[in-house]
This record gives sequence, structure tokens and C-alpha cells, in this order.
Amino acid sequence: MKIVEVRERTFPIASQIRNAVIDFSKMTLSAVAVVTDVVRDGAPVVGYGFNSNGRYGQGPLLRDRFIPRLMSADSRSLLDESGENLDPGRIWAALMTNEKPGGHGERSVAVGTVDMAVWDAVAKIARKPLFRLLADRYGAAATPRVFVYAAGGYYYPGKGPSALQDEMRRYVERGYTVVKMKIGGAPLEEDLRRIESVLQVVGDGSRLAVDANGKFDLETALAYGRALAPYGLRWYEEAGDPLDYALQAELGHRYEGPVATGENLFSHQDARNLLRYGGMRKDRDILQFDCALSYGLVEYLRTLDVVRSEGWSPRRCIPHGGHQLSLHIAAGLGLGGNESYPDLFQPFGGFPDPVRRPASAPASGDGRARCRRERDRRCVACPIPSWPWSRPPRSISLLPVTASAAGGPRRTRTCRAEPSPRRARYRAACR
Repeated sequence: MKIVEVRERTFPIASQIRNAVIDFSKMTLSAVAVVTDVVRDGAPVVGYGFNSNGRYGQGPLLRDRFIPRLMSADSRSLLDESGENLDPGRIWAALMTNEKPGGHGERSVAVGTVDMAVWDAVAKIARKPLFRLLADRYGAAATPRVFVYAAGGYYYPGKGPSALQDEMRRYVERGYTVVKMKIGGAPLEEDLRRIESVLQVVGDGSRLAVDANGKFDLETALAYGRALAPYGLRWYEEAGDPLDYALQAELGHRYEGPVATGENLFSHQDARNLLRYGGMRKDRDILQFDCALSYGLVEYLRTLDVVRSEGWSPRRCIPHGGHQLSLHIAAGLGLGGNESYPDLFQPFGGFPDPVRRPASAPASGDGRARCRRERDRRCVACPIPSWPWSRPPRSISLLPVTASAAGGPRRTRTCRAEPSPRRARYRAACR
């Protein structure tokens, strides 16, 4: 078996939203298809991947450097010991050939996008949902129900407290018990009014997290911390620059509530430095490393080794990104949850709605997402979208995990039997 082709396309996910640091008026992402010569259900196995929002598409790096490097490798060197499946670790090593250490920057996103597609292909070839494959391979107990929270609350032209409340109300009505909103893009007093308006919707502060996207200097981070403390929020996220470990440590010393960071740290070495020097507290703080931005699952496994070696539980990891790969990692490797973007970054964001338990698993083999029947599963989130350059796969392996809107089994998200109209229009427009 072998990889016969790797395709990349850069897509716009532009909108008028903004956080405290950037707007998304020109935002893009890269989607990758790894095409193999393995046939399942009468069609070639194709693995799909895309990079998380907030980092631009990596088309030039992928097309000029990483895809040619992968395709020039001896195909036999990319297989596992059995010779019957791809080996993600060997593929990762081929992608990183002649790359110097450090300087992670944009290349970590490019490699992570290919890595996501590779793992999708591996699971499809093995005929297992990815979370089951990971649990079996790494000796973990699979947990098909996964806590997810709704990320939103961006700044938007003309969006006042009433519109912000409407957005959060929609999330709560879908079953989410924790939501997240942006701060730092307005004066402190205005942000506090926005927070209080959301609390009127969600109730308790433990159901609301806030995210400053790394904007603050130490003085501002502490000022916000003092103002936020009475609310008892779920967490206070990325107050300062992700590499300013001294700021993070001082904030953790002064702010008693949980803090969260890590989405913009792109290697296991960066993760280790955060845990050693960032003042992070094992009993309350959240680690948000995003595998799709940080060289993929192969590197994320090293990061989890670092997390454990520093005395942390993987349950403190709730990855950024809101994509299926992190959802499966959470379910297969025992993480604490996953992010979701219910209404943003379409057609790549969110898990399908409505939130409900299906009466029975949908049939497979007709281009629909496949839900395998298991007594311990209630079905789950949607597949990775079927990209415009390819017919929809007959089964999507990045699938059967339950994205639970609460910390437990309150409600479950189900796979959408047919593509949403918006996604269908998007595919048609890109053909």
C-alpha cells in the first residue's frame, strides 16, 4: 500500500468578528487530502485534515516543501511494521527531514494539518473510529462521552450586550453548560458589562470562561484578574503573551481562580517550559495545547508525556481548536474535554446540531457518516467535512465519540445524516 497523492487547498473563513488582538476579515485555513491506494467499501481511502482557526492557511509551505518531501520518500518507509497501514510517526519524520529544531512558527501548522489527514486515513484503513484506535494502541480507557464547551462571544460591529446574550442563549438552548467569550477588545468597564450580561443568561460564573487572546501586559492582566475574581469564572484564558512565563506565573500567584493557556505553544518543549516556569497549578488550571497547530498528534503524544512527567493529569488538557481530531484524542486518551465553535468558521467549525440522542444508528455505505453500534455509545459528532476536490468518503473514521455539552452525560451531540445546506453550497461553489 502507499500514499498516491496529497492535495491541499486554501479556503477563506473570513468574517467581521474580532478578538482582542486580531480580526478575521482575511482569515484562511488549509485543508489536506491524503489519498491512498487502499480500498474500503468500494472506494479509495482518503484521509482529511485542516488547521485550526486563528492561524492562516499554509498553502505555500505545504505545496513547496512538505508535500513534495513526503511524496519523494520511499513509500515502504512510511508503513508500519505490518506493512498494512501507514505509520504516522514515520510519516512525521519524513515531513521533518532537514528541519532545524526550534522556530516552530508556521511550519508546525503545516505539519499538523498533514498529520491530521494521516491519522484519519490510518483509522479508516484499520476500520476503527480514531478514538478506539488510540485507546487500543496506547492502553487508555476510551470514554465515548466528551465534555465540550461553546466558544464564541467575539466582538462584532454593532454587537451590543443584547446580541451577545442572544448568542449565548442559543448555545445554552442546544445543551451547552459552559460557554466562552472574548475580553480585552474593549475597555475593562465595558467588558465587565458584557460579562454580567452573559451571566444573566448562563447563571453561575462557573459556566462562563473568558479569553483575552494574549493581549495584556502584566499590569493589565492583574487589573482584569482583580475585576474578574468576584465572578468565580470557569477560567481566565491567555491573559498575556503565550511565551511570557513570568507574567503567567505572577498572574497565577495573584489570581486565585483557574487560568488557561497553551493554544499558542507549538511543541512539547514549549509545553515543558510552561509547566516548569509558568506558575501553572495542577489542581485548577487548564492546558489548551492544540495538536492541529503544533505538529499534529505525533507531537501531541510527546506533549502528553511531558504533561505526565511534570506531575499533571491529562484530564487538565482541554484542547483549543474545536475540531474532530481533538475530540477523538480527548475520548481516546482521557483528556478533560474539547472546544466547539457552534456558529463560527463554517463549514469547518462546530459539531452538528440539534443536540439529541438518536433512536438508532444511521445506516452506512451511502456516503453518510457511519455510527457503529456499541452498547456504551450514543453516537456522536459530525465527520470532518467532505472537501470539494473529492466525493464524500463512504465512512468517516473521525467520528464515533459523543460530544457532551456538560461534564457528564446530560445530552449528546449526534452526527448529521446529510451535509448541511451551507456546507453543500460551499462544496458546490468550490468545485
